[in-house]
Amino acid sequence: MHIPDGFLDLKTSVAADVLSAGALALALRDARRTLSPRRVPLLGLAAAFVFAGQMLNFPVAGGTSGHLVGSVLTAALLGPGAAVIALTAVLVVQCFVFADGGVLALGANVFNMGVVGALVGYALYRTVHRQLGGGLRGAVAAAAFASWVSTVLAAVCCAGMLAVSGTVPWQVAFPAMAGVHMLIGVGEALITALVLVSVGQAHPELLHAPARTGEERTGYRTLMGYGLIAAAGLALFLSPFASKSPDGLDRVAETRGFATSAQHFWAVHTPFAEYVMPGVRSASLATALAGLFGTVVVFFLARWASRLLLPTE
Repeated sequence: MHIPDGFLDLKTSVAADVLSAGALALALRDARRTLSPRRVPLLGLAAAFVFAGQMLNFPVAGGTSGHLVGSVLTAALLGPGAAVIALTAVLVVQCFVFADGGVLALGANVFNMGVVGALVGYALYRTVHRQLGGGLRGAVAAAAFASWVSTVLAAVCCAGMLAVSGTVPWQVAFPAMAGVHMLIGVGEALITALVLVSVGQAHPELLHAPARTGEERTGYRTLMGYGLIAAAGLALFLSPFASKSPDGLDRVAETRGFATSAQHFWAVHTPFAEYVMPGVRSASLATALAGLFGTVVVFFLARWASRLLLPTE
């Protein structure tokens, strides 16, 4: 769902930039208020895992693929503010290092995948979780449902931006984007559920989001270690086998005739465009090394941002 440059007009891009900047400021305030100091380092882990997960496109139907967004997953574990921060770090690295998503469309991508997914998805997750009576099973079910809804809602927002920009009419963009992302959302829900089951069994307190003022004696060094190994493993060993089919937005652009509007001017400014490692002849190895490199970069960017902007013990 990464929007390239050329799909949105200037007014839509600027409006999305303003909305995303405001949401990021609110996210920082929310994270400072609610994120336990012991959990602040986990923000880097979450960003790294989401980056690696987004490299693993999975096939859905009709020659289309989808990938993890991860906003509800991150919000369920660390809160909505931290999720917006983590997704922003992921999208910034994807944009400027790998030319994935447009530079002018960065604010739109942050809004659709980060802000909508984290804020709306988290609100839905908490509501459904309460209705289900709490507990790990309730959290997993609620997060899976919220992940599906947030994926479809993000696609609808993307369709609205395309329509407002005059790229494709709303009556065409809405059913096309919503329809394919209803299928992609199923994959999002399954991945979210599987990760939450694993994490929730080891650290169930992560699903209860205690306030910073509360006591939290649990350390997360083991989780950090295993999490980084898992993220690196996904990027290094599984990313070369990801589906090569176009994702939901790319497929809609192809079938609806506006794919040629895409502009990739930033690709000439980075040697890692299209997730390849320069100088490596093997395509699979180039993708694997680029994925590992990106995972490391995202991790340290998010860790640096969290240490700079959020309090730690």
